[in-house]
Amino acid sequence: MNIMVTKKSEKKFKGRYPLIQKEDLLEIPKTFTDEWIRFVDSQGKFLATGYLGKQNKGIGWLVNWEGTIDSLFLENLFLKAKDQRQVFDQEEATTAYRLFNGEGDGLGGLIIDRYDKFAVFSWYNETLYQKKATIIQAFRNSFPEIKGAYEKVRFTSDTLPESQKLFGLEAPEPLFVYENGVRYATYLNDGLMTGIFLDQKEVRGRLVEGVVAGKTVLNMFSYTGAFSVASAMGGSSTTTSVDLAKRSLPKTKEQFEVNHLAVDDQKIIVMDVFDYFKYASRKQLHYDVIILDPPSFARNKKKVFSVAKNYGDLVKDSVDILEQEGLLIASTNAANISLEKYKHMIVQALEEKQVRYQFKETYQLPNDFRTNKHFEEGNYLKVFFIEIIK
Repeated sequence: MNIMVTKKSEKKFKGRYPLIQKEDLLEIPKTFTDEWIRFVDSQGKFLATGYLGKQNKGIGWLVNWEGTIDSLFLENLFLKAKDQRQVFDQEEATTAYRLFNGEGDGLGGLIIDRYDKFAVFSWYNETLYQKKATIIQAFRNSFPEIKGAYEKVRFTSDTLPESQKLFGLEAPEPLFVYENGVRYATYLNDGLMTGIFLDQKEVRGRLVEGVVAGKTVLNMFSYTGAFSVASAMGGSSTTTSVDLAKRSLPKTKEQFEVNHLAVDDQKIIVMDVFDYFKYASRKQLHYDVIILDPPSFARNKKKVFSVAKNYGDLVKDSVDILEQEGLLIASTNAANISLEKYKHMIVQALEEKQVRYQFKETYQLPNDFRTNKHFEEGNYLKVFFIEIIK
């Protein structure tokens, strides 16, 4: 099947930009086939092979600019991805990392993470999911050492469970993995989350190395407390973890316990983050380090939060309860905000608070989260370490 792209879109696709938007096609099919599609230019000349699929961003991906896509092509993609991660495979202190990162490894719409001897597949559209059998066979040929796998369905479906076992052995619950020598309890078949966000391994690594040693740490939007545990392992004097989700309390306790850290030495609070800022101000609580890593978008009964609109408020509230000389670790995974725009948002908030500041360290995605140089928005993670003097 051939589909023609618009004249306007030819240049970016010839330049190997992989994501297809509705406006890129001369005519959008009424239904999306689960077959691979030949995309052609306005002259009818071959551009690339790819597919169309309803998903969160765009309507499909270009995959192979050289020709067709078959099981051998997929196997070669997986083998190349494996070869590029040899350093992680040989690293005993880290047993959880990304094996295959969508368009960064050549196939947009599919992500595969490794948790020790197990893999977790995340499918982002139904078209790729229909090709599951071929993709999994190519993967198993390339990664025979993976003993079992689970899958997460991250597209809208009325019939599919959001998480289920895919093949092989069952993973224990919890499955213990290591990152920078720290132990984390993960659950591979418990909804869409596993208990740890693997893209933050370098930031947690800095915490483990001792950048917050002897300091009081406030971890906002703490989820299962991974930043808190890394801080404690790196010698922080105490940590406070704040998250609105009730399950964050037992999950965070568990992460401290599996590392033989006394939970009584840490504070774990179930509360809305903005409410906690007000509470801390009232009680005149101050912290040496504040970690801000909110979801891109969140809603509770009282308000809607989005990084684009509300991140500056978080920064200003943080300044109010930082010690006279403090460290702000500001993080976002919002793909629609560039590194420059994100930094500008933070600077604007700090200028309003009339404090002195210095950006000390910057992190984006680690090497296992391979990105496509033609697709900048794929490098979504942005983290700044900022020294603040009031």
